[in-house]
This record gives sequence, structure tokens and C-alpha cells, in this order.
Amino acid sequence: MNATVPANGTTRVIEGVERIFYDGYWIKAYPPPEDSLRAKRLLIEGLTRRLFNHVEHGINIPGRRLKEARHAYDTEPDPELKRVKGAMLAGALFNRATDIFTKLMELQESGIEIESDNALMRECGFCLQEALTLGKLVRHRSGEEGIDELWGEPFRAFSIPVEAFYDSRYIKISQTLRDIDRIAAVMVETFGGTYFFEGIEDPTLRFTEAAKVKCETLRTDPAIFDVWATFAVAAEHLAAFSPRLVSATSPEDLQLAADGMNLIIQGRDLVSYITRARVPMPKSTLAYVERCERYRNTLRLRSQPAPLLSPTR
Repeated sequence: MNATVPANGTTRVIEGVERIFYDGYWIKAYPPPEDSLRAKRLLIEGLTRRLFNHVEHGINIPGRRLKEARHAYDTEPDPELKRVKGAMLAGALFNRATDIFTKLMELQESGIEIESDNALMRECGFCLQEALTLGKLVRHRSGEEGIDELWGEPFRAFSIPVEAFYDSRYIKISQTLRDIDRIAAVMVETFGGTYFFEGIEDPTLRFTEAAKVKCETLRTDPAIFDVWATFAVAAEHLAAFSPRLVSATSPEDLQLAADGMNLIIQGRDLVSYITRARVPMPKSTLAYVERCERYRNTLRLRSQPAPLLSPTR
């Protein structure tokens, strides 16, 4: 008889570590900071830095240049250039919101009470909301897709209590862990048991397990030194895997081995992107799964015996 599945949000100490359960995963739990203007400011600053670390280059525009960025976006007729300028405008809006929060915190520390309906607080919210809308124009640093989840986080942190925001992050982490497991499964299914990639299962699963630990571990955690080092070395080992080419007697076999190794590297990179951002990348994940399926079909066709020719009459 199966044990009852815990409710989402259930906490438990497992092997000396406090963990919280969400959607099938026991995730390492951290106490949220106090719910104050200062805590929100620090949270939004951190989320904004993390955001710019994962998106395309050149869009981290200072908030003081918001007017210039808006003019460049509004007056650009070329659709491709307008997309990039929209991303730059989104960056300027995020930085403007952070600038406002910083000044409000300085006033609060001077003993000046800041009400939630303060005009600058409303302006901060407007900047974040517009940046969230424009965030759909921004691509991940890989160029494959946007990561809307990261663009929404600073606005959500501004709009809801800090504790509620941290609870919502556990949901995103569980979704991220699910996608890492999905990519691991498709890599093992595609390459495991094949002659070219015999033995690939172990480095693949070591890497994805290390990725899941990294995903749930905050950078401020003392364990991050061991966690990041393990993850980085596991990624190196997976990339260093060499296909067996002894029986590759044709150009087609050599191409199959090279294509398979390229797919393995793509899987490693995708898991790395997801792990560092700690949000799912559904478009990239689906595209990778489809590429693996096509590769498996090619392998099956190559392994089938050639059809017998009918005798000539």
C-alpha cells in the first residue's frame, strides 16, 4: 500500500536538513527574511541581477536612461531592431524600479514612513509591470527562447509579501527539477544501451543529480562550495565522454556518432541553463526532446537490415 502523498507545503527534517514538499519533490528549505521595505529592496535587487545574468547581452540599461530607451523603442520601424530595443527598454524599467526602491529605503531608514500608496511606490510598480510585458521580447542568453518566469519574479516580489514570494519559488524549483528529470530520462533513453554511447548512463545521471542539488541550493548556503564544484565537475565529465568508434566503418556511422555527441552536449547545456536560472525552459526542453526522438528514429533505421531485392525477370 502506497504511503499518502504529503500536501504541498509540508515541511520535514530529512537526514538533518529541513525540506519542504512540492509536487513530488522534497526541496531544501530556507527561512524567508522579514517582510519589510528593505527586505523587498534587497530581494528585487538580487532578482534583477540574476535576471540580467541569464538573458541576452546589452539590455542592462541604467534606469537614468529610461527616457532615451523609450524613445529608441517607440521610433524604431524595423521589427527585428524593435525587439532588441524593447528588451533594452525592459532593462531600463527594471533598473528604474530598483533605483526608486533604493531611495525609498534610504528615506525609511531616516525615519520617514513610506505608505503603500506613495506615488513613488506606484511608479515602481508601473515600471515593473511594463518591464514584465516587454520581457516577452527578451531571449535567454542561449538565444533559444525567453524566460518569462524570471521577468515576472521582481514584479511578484514587489506585489506580494516576502514569505509568499519564497513559497512561490519552491513551486518553480519543483517544476525545474521535474524538467531536469525529464531531460535526464530522454538522454538515457536515447543514448543508453547503444554501441556508440555504451556507459553514458552513469555520467548523465551523476550530472543531472548534481544539477538538482545545485538548483535547490542558495548561493549564500555554506554548502555551495561543495555543491557547485560537484556540479561543475560532473558537467565536465559528461562533456568529456567519448563515443566508441571502433566499428564505425562508414561515413554515416561517423556522422551518427558526431550527431549523438552534439546532442549530449546540448542536453548538458540545457540542464545547465535551467539549473542556474532555477526556472523551467519549456520551449527549449520540448525542442530538445524532439531532436532526441528524431535521432532515435535515425538509429533504428540504420540498425534495420536492408530489404531484399526482388529477382529480375
